[in-house]
Amino acid sequence: MKVAIIGATGYGGAELIRILHKHPHVSIHSIHSTRLQGKSIEASYPHMQKVVDLQLDSVNAEKLASEVDLVFTATPSGVSTKLAPVFMEQNVKVIDLSGDFRLTNQTTYEKWYGMEAAEESLLNQAVYGLTEWLDADVANASLIANPGCYPTATLLGIAPLIKNKLIDESSIIIDAKTGVSGAGRGVSGATHYSETNENLKIYKVNAHQHTPEIEQMLYRWNEKSGAVTFSTHLVPMTRGIMATMYATAKEPTTTEQLFDLFNECYANDYFVRIRKKGTYPSTKEVYGSNFCDISLTYDERTNRIMVVSVIDNLIKGASGQAVQNMNKMLQLDERTGLDFMPVFP
Repeated sequence: MKVAIIGATGYGGAELIRILHKHPHVSIHSIHSTRLQGKSIEASYPHMQKVVDLQLDSVNAEKLASEVDLVFTATPSGVSTKLAPVFMEQNVKVIDLSGDFRLTNQTTYEKWYGMEAAEESLLNQAVYGLTEWLDADVANASLIANPGCYPTATLLGIAPLIKNKLIDESSIIIDAKTGVSGAGRGVSGATHYSETNENLKIYKVNAHQHTPEIEQMLYRWNEKSGAVTFSTHLVPMTRGIMATMYATAKEPTTTEQLFDLFNECYANDYFVRIRKKGTYPSTKEVYGSNFCDISLTYDERTNRIMVVSVIDNLIKGASGQAVQNMNKMLQLDERTGLDFMPVFP
């Protein structure tokens, strides 16, 4: 399979190159950038020298569609809405890492993203690629909307509870924290070293664009689910997301029963690791990997369930999950090219 990466100079694009470079069933046909065409990828990422010999090309969708089998679009919001139809018309599969096809409602997208939504026909074709909970056979899919990083950590952590109707759907609180790489490679005051180092700050209060994505999936699983409280914080580290979720149990339960449920739900999912009772994951334990580590507890005093979920935002929260989805599209073992150990410390 020949694949192309559009938006190869962003962090997500660079991780796609790293993963796909050693993938046994695909070859990287080309990498693309709208600003740095003609330059070698090592000019942007010197760590790739002698490992990857690729030159950045401009984006000519019509020409590229005749040359490749699958395209990853790791582009800013609004770009893929124009590119995806060109590829799909030529039967080229698209895995989109932006948010352009995640929301099924155009009005909701335009409200939260502040730009024109994709055509409704495209949104209807897009498969939401939360790999462990895919509700469609993606072998014949043409377009996968790769989930956002926060929704991945959150939804994997709360799915067993909401699907089994164990919690008060109106009580969900999500307290999430991310490393600075989640903001992308662009320079801004918000991610300036002197403002993030030794600092912790909340951002996009009640306005994060991943909010409707989380709510949409929760509603798909449980029609009683509505709005959630979702707060996001920036912490002074490069990679990682920790999502801590709280919800009131509908009926008294036990921590042991909850662990039994989660272990059963994820028994066949290699990349979701349920921790042992009484232990809780840290972001460093999934660093550089496609794993999502989860633990949980039940507080009898408050009748509240707490779930802790951690991922590497650039891998399981972006490029790793995209490759995992590609593997399922190609009917390969989902671990192919991704079965590597986290980097520690």
